[in-house]
Amino acid sequence: MTMKIAVTTLVLLTLAAPALAADYPVAGKWGQTSTSEKGPVDCGKLRVIAFNGDTRTDSNGGVPAYRNKSASADGSSFRIVDEFTTGQIRNGSMKYTLRQVDADHIEMNMQPGGLLKLQRCK
Repeated sequence: MTMKIAVTTLVLLTLAAPALAADYPVAGKWGQTSTSEKGPVDCGKLRVIAFNGDTRTDSNGGVPAYRNKSASADGSSFRIVDEFTTGQIRNGSMKYTLRQVDADHIEMNMQPGGLLKLQRCK
């Protein structure tokens, strides 16, 4: 009987634990720009997307914050699945690919939405 209670308790604790999120394969603030110049860019007037561990924020969007659910390598890019919640949507998801072009440039291929080119912020 004691073993049955212990196993049941362990199963319930496992089910109640929150799912662990994956960290993004990049970090820091990135500004939307089409330039291929080397080095960080001044992001003062640009749309800024910030990656911090398993959280992504976007200065120009209807969703204030995203949480990374998974990031899997796919050749030279990553397949990303984000989760988000807004006032109207609960547990929504967004899928896209993220590719690091070089140390200062990344590309997010949003489905739908097209290609978003970003450069590291100063």
